[in-house]
Amino acid sequence: MATATVTAASTLSWLHSFGGAQNEATKAADRNRVFVVFAQKKAKKTRKIMLKEDVEYLGKKGQLLDVKSGYFRNYLLPMGKAQIITPALLKEMKVEEERIEAEKQRVKEEAQQLAVIFETIGAFKVKRKGGKGKQIFGSVTAQDLVNIIKAQLQRDVDKRIVSLPEIRETGEYIAELKLHPEVTARVRVNVFAN
Repeated sequence: MATATVTAASTLSWLHSFGGAQNEATKAADRNRVFVVFAQKKAKKTRKIMLKEDVEYLGKKGQLLDVKSGYFRNYLLPMGKAQIITPALLKEMKVEEERIEAEKQRVKEEAQQLAVIFETIGAFKVKRKGGKGKQIFGSVTAQDLVNIIKAQLQRDVDKRIVSLPEIRETGEYIAELKLHPEVTARVRVNVFAN
């Protein structure tokens, strides 16, 4: 019974604070009260992601993109096609890029060394059966040059990297070997009839 009286009294004092009779102490307390309003932040509309595989109309594997958060949350993440960019992921990507760049540089240097070897050899000699004047029977092909390089230098060369002019006569010709996108070796080919 005593608790009901206390509750009723507190309810009445609460009701009186809205416009009923108030004493001076209540009015002073109301003036000193400060209301703090917390606002909710809006949800991020985009996410920074890295694609784990090629996604049609979006990008290629390893590409960094900004996509709508709903698209990421509802499609890319459940399908395992993308992941959110984190500082650790960025560091890992940087290390991987440095490794790839070092490998590219190493391959280029090897191609340059091989080009120097090819260019200092002199001329590769090709024998063909002769016809009238300077004519030869058949022609000299890229495969012929590859076989000669393998016999003389013990190096395997792909015939697709060999660029030869059409050779149907005896004489000296220049062949190009595309060893690397940035490195081309020029070799001399001497064709003579036997």
